[in-house]
Amino acid sequence: MDDKRRLILDQALALVDERGLGAMSMRAVARRVGLTSMALYPYVGGKDALLDGLVDLLHLELGATCADPGDADWRRRLLALGRAVRALAHAHPGAFPLLLNRASAGASASWLTAALRGVLHDAGATASDEPRLARMICAFLLGYATGEVTGGLPGPRSAGADGEGEYDADLADLVRLVEVAVRGR
Repeated sequence: MDDKRRLILDQALALVDERGLGAMSMRAVARRVGLTSMALYPYVGGKDALLDGLVDLLHLELGATCADPGDADWRRRLLALGRAVRALAHAHPGAFPLLLNRASAGASASWLTAALRGVLHDAGATASDEPRLARMICAFLLGYATGEVTGGLPGPRSAGADGEGEYDADLADLVRLVEVAVRGR
């Protein structure tokens, strides 16, 4: 990613983190980087392209923070991936819903899907089952985390003030669902 584009996207994400998605405009981002609104267009296009860039940036961050534990089995990798998605949502609650609400934008935006497909392959899922299972897991991870940071999940939580215990229990259930799906073929 070009340095200037990365600076612009980083500042746009910081703006959303501080003031929410509604506060992000080309003008507001331009002010943060010391440019005019028109000077942003060669680097990030219009506002839709800027939003797509934020999706790409979030996926890059997820990929960077979710280090491959190497020899860990698929269950531990799925749990680690689930926790990393939730941590990303809490780090960027204003921007995170974009992952659920916008189509994947750049090359890095396929990182989550690729990671899930790798986990599922190692779990023994067939090539024809991988896309369906990856969609199911992705819908849970993104949907849960989005609902949690936007207040859209029904309460009360059963464990822990921050819902971590409940989330971990749900991730464990997700692992069992994958086990059943793989065994059932």
